[in-house]
Amino acid sequence: MAQITPEMVKTLRERTQSGVLDCKKALEATGGDMEKAVIYLREKGLASAAKKAGRQAKEGIVDAYIHMGGKIGVLIELNCETDFVAKTDEFKSLARDLAMQVTAARPLYISREDVPEEVINREKTVFEAQAKNEGKPAQVVEKIVAGRLEKYFKEICLLEQPFIKDTNRTVQQLINEKIAALGENITVGRFARFEKGESVE
Repeated sequence: MAQITPEMVKTLRERTQSGVLDCKKALEATGGDMEKAVIYLREKGLASAAKKAGRQAKEGIVDAYIHMGGKIGVLIELNCETDFVAKTDEFKSLARDLAMQVTAARPLYISREDVPEEVINREKTVFEAQAKNEGKPAQVVEKIVAGRLEKYFKEICLLEQPFIKDTNRTVQQLINEKIAALGENITVGRFARFEKGESVE
């Protein structure tokens, strides 16, 4: 087994924001392989985040992000369990990243559970008509509609969107990693996006 040095632990901490002991354990479990240790901690973080998901998050902050000299503005409420975590730089940085995500990716809802039934039904009707117009056989139309609906959710739901700074993970995965690092449940309360000229249109 490779010798686990303090430098290796420090590097892994910087990359994952995990605790010293967790980083040491991850390196020991993966024989000192840095990339495998990152994956190990991410997987551990997801399991840890799942356990915390049911806990109430009533503290947090409202953050504002103004883009392009005032052309676009976003307000976002990010919740956690304690005021202590709400005041950390890591939590504030996450709020800022999520506000930038809303600015760039224009989500309409936080999660697919928030999408109204009438919107889903309207989109299903459109996708069904498209598939039929494309001459798809009746037996595969349903599968095509389901596939396009999944894609639609990934476009309009904040938590399912690819994170703009790292498109290999979703916004939900980013939040889960912060839950694991900060030790508290974190949820997006609400957001609002304003773009100059939209009200005129």
